[in-house]
Amino acid sequence: MATKYIRNFSIIAHIDHGKSTLADRLLEMTGTVTQREMEEQLLDTMDLERERGITIKAQSARLLYTAGDGHEYTLNLIDTPGHVDFNYEVSRSLAACEGALLIVDATQGVEAQTLANVYLALEHDLEIIPIINKVDLPSADPERVCREIEDIIGLDTTDAIMVSAKTGQGVDRVLEAIVEKIPAPRDKSGKPLRALIFDSHFDPYKGAIANIRIMEGAVKTGDMIRMMSSGKEFEVIETGVFLPHMYTVNGLECGSVGYFAASMKNVRDCRVGDSR
Repeated sequence: MATKYIRNFSIIAHIDHGKSTLADRLLEMTGTVTQREMEEQLLDTMDLERERGITIKAQSARLLYTAGDGHEYTLNLIDTPGHVDFNYEVSRSLAACEGALLIVDATQGVEAQTLANVYLALEHDLEIIPIINKVDLPSADPERVCREIEDIIGLDTTDAIMVSAKTGQGVDRVLEAIVEKIPAPRDKSGKPLRALIFDSHFDPYKGAIANIRIMEGAVKTGDMIRMMSSGKEFEVIETGVFLPHMYTVNGLECGSVGYFAASMKNVRDCRVGDSR
């Protein structure tokens, strides 16, 4: 797919402001998962995350969406931790994106961790789309929250999107805003491979699996890659995307988000934040 039809984004929110619920709704509305497959907080896969309702690991999902302009877009959602203890993970996730959805609870307003993550997003020069969630609740005060966002963060909320992630109200407008407002990745497909590792995990059969964003060039099975931090070289044995579960594909092109396996015996071989 041409880079002009790719959008890479994260979701920024304080704990309990509805980030995982909105992610689930986006997956559902784009048909990435069916109603039968839906389970609450689908992107929160770690047991601790489900138990405590917080996002720790940076999960990803590829959404295919036909926009109002008639074109099909690939929307790569890179989930970010909402807890203050996971600042580095947030920073790596944001570095893989061109934009971010800023979710603020219509009953709570701007909170400290929201602010910290927004500043990280601004440091990465991301396009930020303000979203006011839980507008269906009786205690919701979206006008006050919009004023807070403008006064405290300095973001224009004229086009802030009012949603209820729980009911799905307004989520269709979020999808259109992602396409219209978040920039496409720069087309650097003709250059040698350079990719950012924003997360990794270990598979007993395939070794370390690196979650990556292709910044320049492309990668496919059989390619030799070099880790910039260690200088070690590996042969790629598998590439894939997240649907949101791992799905093997022939290769990853410029602007894409996915994963690769290269018989790396230790996750230390693919350090988060490394680029090749």
